[in-house]
Amino acid sequence: MSAADVATGYKNLLQAERAFRDTTGQLLLRPVYHRLEDRIRSHVLICFLALLIIRIAETGTGQTWRQIRPVLGRLQVGRFQTKDHAFNQRTTIDTEQKYLLSRLNVGEPGRITL
Repeated sequence: MSAADVATGYKNLLQAERAFRDTTGQLLLRPVYHRLEDRIRSHVLICFLALLIIRIAETGTGQTWRQIRPVLGRLQVGRFQTKDHAFNQRTTIDTEQKYLLSRLNVGEPGRITL
């Protein structure tokens, strides 16, 4: 491999790892050190998919992930329990969130789900 190919590969790897950290950061996961080949492959695949989702969001909206993430992060779902039923209710979608969802061709999630 040429030096340029190696440099590009490392740059892409760093971007994939950053995308993985950005998308899983709210889960507050501790570092995992994989030893088994299947787990390593799975981790790389998840990193790649996270990067792909981020790139699609950036391309579709014309904004950076650091701009998109906090706006969509305000959209939350609460779980409620009554005597007879349990249901989920999302927060109200604001103008900024509606704009991003429309740019991404993603429909608004249901207000209440069971």
